[in-house]
This record gives sequence, structure tokens and C-alpha cells, in this order.
Amino acid sequence: MIKTILFDMGGVVITLAQPQAIKRFHALGLNDAEERLDAYTQKGIFGDLESGRITDEDFRRELSVLVGRELTWQECCEAWKGYCGDVPKRNLKKMQELRQRGYRVVLLSNTNPFMMSWVMSDAFDGEGHSLAYYLDAAYESYKCGAMKPDPKFFNAVIEGEQLIPSETLFIDDGPRNIEAAKALGIHTLLVKNGEDWTGKLEDLLSSIDKE
Repeated sequence: MIKTILFDMGGVVITLAQPQAIKRFHALGLNDAEERLDAYTQKGIFGDLESGRITDEDFRRELSVLVGRELTWQECCEAWKGYCGDVPKRNLKKMQELRQRGYRVVLLSNTNPFMMSWVMSDAFDGEGHSLAYYLDAAYESYKCGAMKPDPKFFNAVIEGEQLIPSETLFIDDGPRNIEAAKALGIHTLLVKNGEDWTGKLEDLLSSIDKE
């Protein structure tokens, strides 16, 4: 029986808009933005930021050097927020409903301080709530010092939440992340960016309960 559901953020809770992010970093002067920005795992200073190897201020300073002009923290933040597409109400409603039904709802996301400054603000859902309103706990890669699909990140969540993998379900839009979770004995649901996964989730929960 599933007791805890782990949610990826980009591509699951919110819709990812990678082309928009690339466009915004281009506008800052980053000519090779396509090479540096990935839909699942970031590279270079972007990966360093999301894995916690550098701070948001380090990132601002290093990106300024790359683009040849001094950038503000807010400029960096707005560029990162380009990744944020829609915030489907159905997803938030389902997460809230799952908590009411007794499931523990936990975020497990490759992310960074710029993104989380918006996600954890009351501007997130358009109704005065941050993402934290819909969660029991949140684990961010930059705080844990590792990014999915690194098992270190998953194990940090397992230890932090005292999870039993067989009683845990992980929802993600990245095949490599799904495989990493499966290897640890966690039930998984692979979804596509922006799709309505609510029905698939209910079907899977029902199927697992019958095992």
C-alpha cells in the first residue's frame, strides 16, 4: 500500500517551458543557452547551481562574466522563471486531495534558489498560496547536494522521510530519474510534460493496492 507520493516539479506539478527559458537567457546575452540548458539535468554553472556546488550569488557573478555585463539577481531570476509554463489547477487540486486522503505528499526536484523564490512565494498558484501549501515536505537538489538521477538525492529523501520504498510512489517526466527510483525499489509513474496524469495516478494507486 502506498503511503507517500513523491512529485517532481517541472513537467509534473508545473508545465516546463524550456524554449521560453532559452529565449530569456539568450536575451541576457548567453549565446550558447541551448547547449547549457537541458529539460532534465543542467550543465556547467547551471548544474553547479542546482547541485548546490555554487550559490545563487556565485551563479549571478559567473553568468555576468559569460555574458560580458553585470547582471542583477532579479535578471537571473526572471530568466530561470522562463522554465515555468502553466500551473495546472487540476494538479494542485489532486495533491491537496491526496493529502486529505492520508497520503504524504513530498516534492523531489532538481531546482535552484531562483526558481524556488517564486515557487515558494504566495504568487505561485494565483490564489495567494505557495507550493508549500500543497506539500508535506520538499527536497530540493541544491539543498541536498545532488541531482536526480543520483541515488544520493533519492536516499536523502528516503532517510529524511523514513520511507519504505515499497510504500512509496515517485512521479517524474524523466526516464532516467524513473529508472533510478525503480532501482531503489520505489514504485514509479512516468508522465509527459504537461499531460493530465491525475487519472493515471489513480489507476496505479488502485492497481498497487490490489497486489
